[in-house]
Amino acid sequence: MAGSATRRDTPRLLPEGKRRRTILRIALPIIGGMLSQSLLNLIDAAMVGMLGAVPLAGVGIGGYAIFLVTAVVFGLSSGVQAQTARRHGEQAWGDRGQALNAGLLIALAITLPLTLLCLWQASPLLAMINQDPAVQADAVAYFRWRVVSLAPVALIFCFRGFWNGIQRTGLYLRIMLVMHVINIVTSAGLIFGLFGLPAMGASGAGAGTTLSLFAGLALWAAYSLRHATASGFLGGWPPLGTLTTTLRLAVPHSFQQIWFAAGYAALFWILGQIGTASVAVGHVLVNLSLMLILPGVGLGMAAMSLVGQSLGRQDHRDATRWGWDVVRVAIVCLLVLGGPLVVFPERVLGWFLHDSALIAMGHLPLQLTALMIVMDAAALVLAQALLGAGANRTVMLTTLGLQWLLFLPLAWWVGVQQEFGLIGIWWLQLAYRGLHSLWFAIIWQRQRWTTVVV
Repeated sequence: MAGSATRRDTPRLLPEGKRRRTILRIALPIIGGMLSQSLLNLIDAAMVGMLGAVPLAGVGIGGYAIFLVTAVVFGLSSGVQAQTARRHGEQAWGDRGQALNAGLLIALAITLPLTLLCLWQASPLLAMINQDPAVQADAVAYFRWRVVSLAPVALIFCFRGFWNGIQRTGLYLRIMLVMHVINIVTSAGLIFGLFGLPAMGASGAGAGTTLSLFAGLALWAAYSLRHATASGFLGGWPPLGTLTTTLRLAVPHSFQQIWFAAGYAALFWILGQIGTASVAVGHVLVNLSLMLILPGVGLGMAAMSLVGQSLGRQDHRDATRWGWDVVRVAIVCLLVLGGPLVVFPERVLGWFLHDSALIAMGHLPLQLTALMIVMDAAALVLAQALLGAGANRTVMLTTLGLQWLLFLPLAWWVGVQQEFGLIGIWWLQLAYRGLHSLWFAIIWQRQRWTTVVV
């Protein structure tokens, strides 16, 4: 026992090059899966766009509603991953699956009644977002098909958290690619009536995505039944302590995702007070930034596992260093991705905007966006790393506090009241992203998160 304790207290600091390879080995499959999902969303939009503006708008509104509903269970992934990584670091091999069991049980308990509620109240819910009867009809049809897959989505979050927690991230990418193939074939067939399938129009995109999610769930479950039973998967009811810990970790993260998404809705409302042109340009800038930060988020998810496992070994020094090591890799990646936005802003904007006045309006804000994603690197990584340490409440309070109590009120004051418009808001957002990263860096360096029990 004494020898075991000594080994656990000894820092396991790998050479610098090996640490970078470890980070990339874990993160690259996650990044690939995220980027493939963004590409698939563009393909879905292109297919539905062939039907006209109304179906495209309906799918967009229905998709936003699904995003808000899905955010309710989003925290299950980090809750399961944090506990799994900690048990893995403790070498408690037979207990690694307890958090997965707890997550699956919670997911079913939440999503089954929520799905029935959403199916029943689909029309009133979508009417809160858009009042156009034609658009709302397509949005409701799409939403109802998609919400049927809410339980599979929540269960997939749990499986992903478990396998990411033990550094088997390549499984996520492989299953995602299979799901994408199924989604493209079934969505195209159901939208346009190909392969003998019924032509369902916009709702066919929802049905195709739902079918792919059920197929993905079957793959996750089959693989886990074959390879995770030794870790305790479906070995019995999860202990009450594991259930409460999973909820304690999941609820703040889900709450954060819901209000983070609502914050973007508030930002677009502010841009709407400035003018339609600002909304159009802002929509392009926000979507580009959300896509370009995905590598940072993927690297952060790698940090979540690495930090959790180091804390499981009670190696606080190694856990702290993993956070900073991943931040350095993220800065390099985001600098490479942001470079074209700084050097060729008109060309990038020209892919989305076809009005020279709008392109001119977006020139400087796009260059600021490139700087933003680099300045946000520390926040993107360290927020995920803190989730791996179990400091979910700290992440929620920091993220939502800076967004809702600082940035959004100042954006309205600078952009609308002081009439600095879109450019003023984007300069403010640059400062906000810098403060965001600085705040997370201070929290990380203080190391109070090392005492959180998971």
